[in-house]
Amino acid sequence: MASRSLSDSDSEPEDALHIGSNNDDTDSNQPPRKKAKTNSSGTYNDFSARMMAKMGYKEGLGLGKKQQGRVEIVEASNQRGRRGLGMKIKGLEPSEEIDWNFETEQIIEKEDVSWIPTCSEPVPSIEIMRGWKQIGQKKLSIDDEAEFCDENVLSAILNSKSVFDELEPEEMRRARTKSNPYETIRGAFFLNRAAVKLANMDFMLDFMFTSPKDAQGKPMLRPSDILYFADICAGPGGFSEYVLWRTKGDAKGFGMTLKGPCDFKLEDFFAGPPEMFEPHYGVGGIEGDGDIFNPDNQAEFIKFVKDNTEGKGVYFVMADGGFSVEGQENIQEILSKQLYLCQFLVAISILRPGGHFVCKLFDLFTPFSVGLVYLMYRIFHKVSICKPVTSRPANSERYIVCQGLREDFDPVRHYMHEINLDLNRLMVSTSTQDVCEIVPMDNLESDQCFFNYIYESNVNLGKMQISGLKKIQSFVQNTQLYETRQADVRRDCLKRWNLPDEVRKAPTKSNPKVKFEALTGGSDVDFVYHDIEDLSPDTLSNIKTPYNYRCYVIGNQERKRWYLLGLGRSHVFKWDGNPRSRWRKLEEDNIRIELPTDTLIEVEIVQEMKGEGTGQRRMMTLHALDAMFLYGKDIRNYPFRDRIEKLRKFVHSITKLTRPDLTQIIIPYMYRLEEVHQVFDRLEFRRVKGSSNPRLCYSPPDRVDGRAFLPSGLCIVKIVKDPWTMALSKSANQKYFYNTHTKESTFNCPPTSVAHCSDCKKSSYIWKFEEGVKIHSDQTFSANPKKISRDNFLDYIHMLTPR
Repeated sequence: MASRSLSDSDSEPEDALHIGSNNDDTDSNQPPRKKAKTNSSGTYNDFSARMMAKMGYKEGLGLGKKQQGRVEIVEASNQRGRRGLGMKIKGLEPSEEIDWNFETEQIIEKEDVSWIPTCSEPVPSIEIMRGWKQIGQKKLSIDDEAEFCDENVLSAILNSKSVFDELEPEEMRRARTKSNPYETIRGAFFLNRAAVKLANMDFMLDFMFTSPKDAQGKPMLRPSDILYFADICAGPGGFSEYVLWRTKGDAKGFGMTLKGPCDFKLEDFFAGPPEMFEPHYGVGGIEGDGDIFNPDNQAEFIKFVKDNTEGKGVYFVMADGGFSVEGQENIQEILSKQLYLCQFLVAISILRPGGHFVCKLFDLFTPFSVGLVYLMYRIFHKVSICKPVTSRPANSERYIVCQGLREDFDPVRHYMHEINLDLNRLMVSTSTQDVCEIVPMDNLESDQCFFNYIYESNVNLGKMQISGLKKIQSFVQNTQLYETRQADVRRDCLKRWNLPDEVRKAPTKSNPKVKFEALTGGSDVDFVYHDIEDLSPDTLSNIKTPYNYRCYVIGNQERKRWYLLGLGRSHVFKWDGNPRSRWRKLEEDNIRIELPTDTLIEVEIVQEMKGEGTGQRRMMTLHALDAMFLYGKDIRNYPFRDRIEKLRKFVHSITKLTRPDLTQIIIPYMYRLEEVHQVFDRLEFRRVKGSSNPRLCYSPPDRVDGRAFLPSGLCIVKIVKDPWTMALSKSANQKYFYNTHTKESTFNCPPTSVAHCSDCKKSSYIWKFEEGVKIHSDQTFSANPKKISRDNFLDYIHMLTPR
């Protein structure tokens, strides 16, 4: 079945290779260009003459040593490709007299986006829409589908798609490449052209995808939010690579596409971090087939996205599905109908209210396709059909852009689901029936705003396509023609879209020591060598107020910390901070993670436990304690709270639940020091596998799966930099900052009070839960008076806290 040959590659659809007849004169006002010389019969050019001259030819004399050969020049062959000798293709006979008027062809500097006027009517009920559906005889042509387009334009488009069926594809590609002024933009430094198409559309739509805004024009995301997005039917992933590049590591993508040669190629994401993109293929997760027509795959993917976005869904969805229609170009729209439907259905199922959608379409002439657009028009605040300049003018490709999903979309979602069930039953080779209409023609025609928009869009895009096809035809017939504006257009467009004009290149494998020095600049790195001071009865008095501190439980029994340096994917190295030590591959400890390049974080390795007794499961985890660089972003000078929030957001973005082979990264639960008693409330004795006696375990409050680990101490981090300190105003019941040198006080955080990464490390303490330190009332030993135990620690903190 044709629809099952779904391919999500970025290659242009085959109709881009088929050229229309040229009935218009386009050679007037042609810019002057150097003409090739010909003989009286116009059968050879300047190159031929030079070759003959080298062979000793002189006009009027025969070839050969004694000029005994034929006097007449052998005509230059116009044969091209591997067609039979003398075979001619009507309308494409080679001729250097064919010209193209470049001056009348406008280079579009900025595309205008035209929106369908907003529909304010409520969404129809599912019962009403079920009455709209019409099942009838299956159609295999669209010649008579002129309701939504001028009949002459439709006829010209369809004719243009079949004129060059016998022309060799390579000839057509050469002509297309030479004729399109935007062709050399290609994929820029991304993996394919799809990435640049989205960059083009993102710009023309005021960065509606990478910086989404609500109906009032306000940002939809807070600084702490992750930009969730989904990419469906879009292998190898150019759309996603662009989003990840543009958002600089502040996004998380989910993707579903067909497994196989058209799968996502994360290994080729050179521009954006592939670690922040997670493919899912429906039933079976990462082992599924990715067939979007399968309702079970749809349901599994929808659940996966919702589970990973706290049930809210993504901010925008991109869809770029397509498949080969070679030999059936004129019915591409019919063959693509289920693909259109399923992309729309999955998109609205995973979008959060107010979210956006963009999807590649082709022709929009049939009632079924127009009905789908109409349904989107009823559930989104704004809808547009647009064609970016990066979409080749000679093909039928266009994009539907939907802005602001309405709250009342669910009936349409149910309706689309039921239509897909019908198509799965009818879209088989043995069936003579098909879903012909999903919205009655009366409804489409009665909505004048909608109908006129679709009609004008089809006419305008159709005329653009016909013109593009005629231009390629001229370039096929006259191989001397050349589009001289390509270099300027590429430079200007990339500048306008804020894309660097760089060559795509694979990242090099860096030496971790060299990379660390390059990242840090060799300055302000002495803190990495610093061993955190132990908290003892002698140093306890250094804590003057609890408000200056945060604390978290550590679980590495050796109390050993590591610096992890990410060089991309699984190239992750660890270092203990000792200048005499070297960076080592993290995999040596049977720990596997993937980190984006230029990432530097501080971690400890902790064994966590789930369950109790013999059925207990143990798993190694990485507790991320602080961050210096996240995907190249230097956050060393951020306040501690902001660094942890950035780190938390980063870890969530790179966490892939479909990858059980990856070690989980955890952010420890952070307590205010004045609330440290909550730590001891989370301690309890549990039966630990391999131990004859119950062990004291700590269960973090944010771990819903009930995991725990053996606590080895408490890290107390100072977040306020001297000479500033924090205090509590009794009258205002609010914390304020006080400068012990200048006696200045303020409720606002002074920039000089912020403890940077190095300050925190140098002024922190570790309270070790070692022998003689009693932290739980059920511990049978007596507290060592020379060490700090729970009761005297809590008494001290309580003493520092105002009543």
